[in-house]
Amino acid sequence: MFLQVSQLQVRYAGQAVAAVQDVSLGLAAGQIGVLIGPSGCGKTTLLRSVAGLESVAAGGIRLGSQVVGSPGHNMPPEQRRIGMVFQDYALFPHLTVGSNVAFGIEHLPAAERSLRVAEVLQLVGLEGSAQRYPHELSGGQQQRVALARALAPRPQLMLLDEPFSNLDVDLRERLAHEVRNILKQAGATALFVTHDQLEAFAIGDMIGVMHQGRLHQWDDAYTLYHRPATRFVADFIGHGVFAPATLVQQGSGVVVRTPLGDLANLTDCPLPSRYPGGACDVLLRADDIVHDDAAPVQAQIVRKSFRGSEFLYTLRMDNGQMLLAHVPSHHDHALGEWIGIRALVDHVVTFERNSG
Repeated sequence: MFLQVSQLQVRYAGQAVAAVQDVSLGLAAGQIGVLIGPSGCGKTTLLRSVAGLESVAAGGIRLGSQVVGSPGHNMPPEQRRIGMVFQDYALFPHLTVGSNVAFGIEHLPAAERSLRVAEVLQLVGLEGSAQRYPHELSGGQQQRVALARALAPRPQLMLLDEPFSNLDVDLRERLAHEVRNILKQAGATALFVTHDQLEAFAIGDMIGVMHQGRLHQWDDAYTLYHRPATRFVADFIGHGVFAPATLVQQGSGVVVRTPLGDLANLTDCPLPSRYPGGACDVLLRADDIVHDDAAPVQAQIVRKSFRGSEFLYTLRMDNGQMLLAHVPSHHDHALGEWIGIRALVDHVVTFERNSG
């Protein structure tokens, strides 16, 4: 692993609980990692410690073969060869785009510096913009200038802290895909902080979900969604609810008894012995619930969110169980209407009953 964070703890003075607690993660060279979680979960503190802006209380941070952070040892940020991109871009308004990009490579000879500025501007799709000023560019273009400036010195690691938070939603996801392509073309290793799941899924090879200073899971997006390691990850990623269920052994397989009926023929399911009496909570994602007028189970629409190609329906069964369902938008049912639903699940994710 090129970036190795091991049992990291970061603590602020006067703070009873560490801001980052026992976090371990790794990134291979050329990989992009993303830290996601609610506000105050410690993701930016973790990023700042990798940058050298926060001291390590316990554990360590390694870049390549070099330990850059450990208790009593904090390599200065300028010696870590790290490029940083922030949410406010921090461009100099009185300097041209070319001068902004050249800011970190002023030690190079003029000809080499000009060549490198042209290279990175081409890389971010802004060739021919060197003589323009930041105020003449759109928000997305300014963000790409900030990225070009960070890439210009050929850093060994890129750190990006909520770089798209000042942009509108549609532009954020599109720019996330663009930035991923830019970083991949540059061969950069990068660690990215966001609170937006779509951004995380668009840009990350590996994604870490943090909560209250702890890293709950470090995995690819597909695994986070389909195989969440903790109840918090299951609740935080995607749309879904927990429903009470009972696991029952039937022959060589396991049947899951839920408010929607029995789930059987599953490709992956825990054994009933995992929980007392087989009683557990099962995660039901919005894409696990299918609208089917012929289904015997009915639920009432209590909320609907239009998403263009689909609605996200919030449903309530007659026993009070709440569910979420993605339904094609041409199935436009009214609030209060009862519709038929069934579960279409090939594997189940379960947790202890009512566990926090």
